[in-house]
Amino acid sequence: MSRSPALVLRSVQLLVGLFLYGAATALQVRAVVGVGSWTVLTQGLEHVLPWSFGVVTVVSSVVILLLWIPLRQRPGIGTLCNVLAIGPSADLVLWLVPEPDGIVARVALFVAGVALLAVATACYIGAGLGTGARDGLMVGVHERFGWPLWLARTVIEVTVVVVGWLLGGDVGVGTVVAAFAIGPLVQPLMPLFRRLPWSPVQVVADTGREARPTPAAAPTPVP
Repeated sequence: MSRSPALVLRSVQLLVGLFLYGAATALQVRAVVGVGSWTVLTQGLEHVLPWSFGVVTVVSSVVILLLWIPLRQRPGIGTLCNVLAIGPSADLVLWLVPEPDGIVARVALFVAGVALLAVATACYIGAGLGTGARDGLMVGVHERFGWPLWLARTVIEVTVVVVGWLLGGDVGVGTVVAAFAIGPLVQPLMPLFRRLPWSPVQVVADTGREARPTPAAAPTPVP
């Protein structure tokens, strides 16, 4: 496939992945069985810093992006799209999906959210247009140290949960499940998206040239 149509399809894949990421986040919030690992950390930092939740999120994302430097990661247009797409999609799904009644319905909604989050992560990262700060950290550890993606994600998630909990963040059963489950779920999905005809890997194979992501100016993390 030529580069121009491939870039269009990769952009569509990126936006679909980001929309699904926001939707998955909203489903987990609606399940009310424990917040995500990075939210635990943000809540914990709120207890020790004189800043709001939003300010803590922005500052922590800058710190995470600084960690990209030794990991040799570069922000792309996908990093910027994280800011513009995930929040509105999460708000939309929160508006559409009511909080369920009963523990069975809550658990089912949470499981659906975790599974969808894994698909969304592999989908938007597989577009090759740049990751969010937090997922970029996972990819950077994977590429720099040769760890499997599932191991990199799991170690990062567990570390964040423990630090957030020690600082006073809210940890539930869902937090623990997500920390251990999302990484292993993402791992087998990544090769599927890399085999798509318009993926950067396939474009390189077809054209013999590397499809590099477009840099973005001010990336922020996914929720």
